[in-house]
Amino acid sequence: MVKTNSGADQLISVIIEGIEEVKGSDIDILDLREIENTVCDYFIICNGTSNTQVNAIVNSIQKTVSKQIKDKPWHVEGTDNAEWVLMDYVNVVVHIFQKHIREYYDIEGLWGDAKVTSIATNY
Repeated sequence: MVKTNSGADQLISVIIEGIEEVKGSDIDILDLREIENTVCDYFIICNGTSNTQVNAIVNSIQKTVSKQIKDKPWHVEGTDNAEWVLMDYVNVVVHIFQKHIREYYDIEGLWGDAKVTSIATNY
């Protein structure tokens, strides 16, 4: 796991748990703390296979985070078409993509200076 402050560390762990609960794939954590003028400290990026699964991942993250650490996202957008949903937890921003949309926007490439931690999934 990435070395973080404990609040962000716990939030990241719980978000990953929510993603894994509904089999979200290709999970990456981008540590943006060393980059100037960023909007947050971390991005978590993952894929869903369809708009149904993308929305299931969003719902699972919200439910898991709310239940375990009593937090909710400051802002969520993109659930209408569910090709790219952004969940803003202030210091941690979650991007849930359909695979072809993730490849098109290539967030990891745009933030190439970030330290990337890939999470292995067992499914």
